[in-house]
Amino acid sequence: MKITIVGRQLNVFEDTKAMIEKKLSKLDKFFKDGTAEAVVTLSRKRNVSTLEVTINAAGTLFRSEVDADDFRVAMDETIDRIERQIRKNKTKLAKKLRETAFIPESLPAEEDIEEDPGLIIRVKQFEYHPMTPEEAIMQMNLLGHAFYVFNDVASGDTCVVYLRKDGSYGLIEPMK
Repeated sequence: MKITIVGRQLNVFEDTKAMIEKKLSKLDKFFKDGTAEAVVTLSRKRNVSTLEVTINAAGTLFRSEVDADDFRVAMDETIDRIERQIRKNKTKLAKKLRETAFIPESLPAEEDIEEDPGLIIRVKQFEYHPMTPEEAIMQMNLLGHAFYVFNDVASGDTCVVYLRKDGSYGLIEPMK
C-alpha cells in the first residue's frame, strides 16, 4: 500500500510516520493487488489530535476521521473503523476488488473560498466513473456522506443518490 502522510500546521515526526505505516500495513491483507493508496492527514487544534485516513483501493474509498488525545489512540480507532467498513461490505467489495471494475479515482481536491464567506465555504473537485445506483449507495455509506454523485451505467447521465430522513435512499436523475 502506498502511504502519503500529511501534517496540517504541524511537523510529523519519523516515529509517528513509522507507527502509522506499521498500523496501516495490517490492512494490506485486504488489498492483495498492492494498488491501494492511503492518505493520512494529521492535525492538532486546542490539544485535540485529529487523524483522518482515506484509502483508495480500485476506486473504492474507505474513510475514517477520529479525534483523540494523541495520534496513537486515534490511529488505533481509525484502523478498527476501516476494518469494520471492509468486513461489513466484504462480499460486495471482494467482487469489485477482484474484478478491478473501477478505475482508481483521485482524491477530492479542496480549495478554500474567501470572497464571500457566507455562501461557499469549500469547493471539492473529483473524478467520478460509471456505476450502478447500488454501487453509488455503497460508496456513499463507506464515505459516511449523505449524498453521492455518479455517472449512471445504464443511461450515462450524472445522477445523485442520497440518504432520506426515514433511512431509505433516494435517486435524483435529470429530466429527459
